[in-house]
Amino acid sequence: MTTHRIALIPGDGIGTEVLPPACAVLDAMGKRHGFRLEYQQFDWSCERYAATGSMMPADGLSQLAQFDSILLGAVGYPGVADDVSLWGLLIPIRRGFDQYINLRPIRVFEGVPGPLREAEGTDIVIVRENVEGEYSEIGGRMGRGTPEEMAIQQSVFTRRGITRVVDYALDVAEERGKNLCSATKSNGIIHTMPFWDEVVAQRCEERPAITWGSEHIDALAAKLVLNPRRYDVIVASNLFGDILSDLAAGVAGSIGIAPAGNINPEREHPSMFEPVHGSAPDIAGEGIANPLGAIWAAAMMLEHLGHDEAADQVVEGIGRLLATSPVRTPDLGGSASTQEVTRALLEIL
Repeated sequence: MTTHRIALIPGDGIGTEVLPPACAVLDAMGKRHGFRLEYQQFDWSCERYAATGSMMPADGLSQLAQFDSILLGAVGYPGVADDVSLWGLLIPIRRGFDQYINLRPIRVFEGVPGPLREAEGTDIVIVRENVEGEYSEIGGRMGRGTPEEMAIQQSVFTRRGITRVVDYALDVAEERGKNLCSATKSNGIIHTMPFWDEVVAQRCEERPAITWGSEHIDALAAKLVLNPRRYDVIVASNLFGDILSDLAAGVAGSIGIAPAGNINPEREHPSMFEPVHGSAPDIAGEGIANPLGAIWAAAMMLEHLGHDEAADQVVEGIGRLLATSPVRTPDLGGSASTQEVTRALLEIL
């Protein structure tokens, strides 16, 4: 029997509440499909930072390197700045393990009351570059507290970085509808975005079976709201992909069910999977967090580990639950608890 070692980082807030349901679903699918998952939990979080001054220990990456995959809950805690939590844990993991793909599937499920009339049938995959681009450490601030204070932030785009994210997106498009859209802003950002466009065009010219085009990020955001069904696979830089994926999750009706994969495609390092709803301290401890984002993220992890059939069954189960059951958490208009939704899904599975 195949055994996978999984590092669990529940993190803060509702992150600690949604990982146990995800593990329950993973264990159920393991029994059905003949694999085992061994978990080790880490207390790396903003609460740890408040107590010790660090989000994770100095040898954190070395500890995680021993695992086949990482399942993250959420990070964020009142009193700890967001840049501390992001740069103290998530970005070091993404960059240390070269998780240069952030994969965000967006689907409008039957039975989920989305905010848009025209969203039904939306099924998009956003491929976001995850380790360079606009989220750079290069820059600084001068003249703090003076009228002349300034802040400089420099983006970093490399040919290698653009090439590999576009190639990955083309592979995804090849498996799906053979249609790719590149998010750009080359009319206003004069150096990095024309460079992005040039590399995208060069890579796409080598894949003539795939229809592709570019959209300026502002117009693309509007079109995603007006007609999300027209898009299949979108490739974007770190910042643009971050914004578009949350926008698209809102179009789908709830950020509470949206997953993400931080993927090292070469499998030289473990990949990390997470729901994207954040730690939601306003509802933490109430037992009403939506577990479906973490469960869908766990399904993405199963697919990455080679258990495609099990992963498909989990996503199909989520779809059946949302389409046929009144059991849903308050973010989806229901009154069920986290545990009630988990039990209902396990019954379907």
